[in-house]
Amino acid sequence: MKYRKMKCAGIAILVLVAIAALGWGVTLLWNWVMPALFVGARTIDFPHALGLLVLSRILFGGFRGHGGLWRHRRHWRKWEAMTPEERERFHSAWLARRETPERQ
Repeated sequence: MKYRKMKCAGIAILVLVAIAALGWGVTLLWNWVMPALFVGARTIDFPHALGLLVLSRILFGGFRGHGGLWRHRRHWRKWEAMTPEERERFHSAWLARRETPERQ
């Protein structure tokens, strides 16, 4: 039981440190890039950077990349809608692409 509490506390601290690092990074990047690119753009502070992170999460669907679980479900629905012949053609085309060497 004690180990579990320590593990949860460690994960919570790691999450807080990650959020702080992301906020700090957004603050630095914004204050470095935006005022130089756009006349009249103001610098931001840490709370505004965290707000930008939350806004980007809401607008663009998260930090996991490519939509996470929703994209997987969409692909699964497409797969389920295919006939067995279509699945076989898709699978053989996928294997052929995997076996060809990468273009440089």
